[in-house]
Amino acid sequence: MYGVGILKGLGVTIKHFIDTYVDDIRYAGRKYMRQENFEVRQGLKAQGAFTVQYPEEKIAVPERFRFVPFLIVDDADHPERPGHDWCTSCGICAKVCPPQCIWIVRGENPQTGRPIPEPEAFFIDIDICMNCGYCSEFCPFDAIKMDHDYELASYDRTGAHIHDKQKLSKPFSYWRTIAPTTAAEEAEARGGWEHTDVIKERKKAEAAAAKAAKAAAQAEQAEAAPEAEAQSEQDAEAAKAERLRKREAALARNRARKEQENQNDE
Repeated sequence: MYGVGILKGLGVTIKHFIDTYVDDIRYAGRKYMRQENFEVRQGLKAQGAFTVQYPEEKIAVPERFRFVPFLIVDDADHPERPGHDWCTSCGICAKVCPPQCIWIVRGENPQTGRPIPEPEAFFIDIDICMNCGYCSEFCPFDAIKMDHDYELASYDRTGAHIHDKQKLSKPFSYWRTIAPTTAAEEAEARGGWEHTDVIKERKKAEAAAAKAAKAAAQAEQAEAAPEAEAQSEQDAEAAKAERLRKREAALARNRARKEQENQNDE
């Protein structure tokens, strides 16, 4: 029968229309007064059509939501490197960026002039950024992530929309807050919650400590080897003397038995 699909679609629309008024009657004007009611209206149990009263009300973004990138730095209370950059200024993010909106200035040692694995400056033009997430995907150190902050409108495009390193840097605890599942997956793949360089240094330190402990154990064994060898020689001499003593005693018993037999024959 022709027109069945149209009738089904109209039925769905009418159902939502009726459910909207039924839901309004059920809440009796309280649906925007409490946070719990708002969460129900925004959840899977919501019925009917409704409008979010933005900006007073905001829908929680999914964990995989991506907007302007930001840089990961260690927390201020980190015991070894507080506030240290995870970024090594390798430049991979700038190379893979499709609109080329990332600029990086690599740091240099003021004494030697040699480059150091830290960014001296980092800029992202958010008006050009297309929020594709390539920079985050290709970063080998998990140092650049996609933020959830989408309210970045302003009247100044020249200064406010070009984010520098100070504005882009956010602590690692912030990333764990907005994306706990993704952060846990990355930590498992990385081998720990720390930066890859820190994990490598700890593994090297543990390997060096294990090697030193093994060398100390070998040295102790080497020192104890002469004493053990001397003790084993003493034990061997004592065992040999005991065997000789038993042999002499057995020969003496045999001689005594033969002499007794000869006397009995006479």
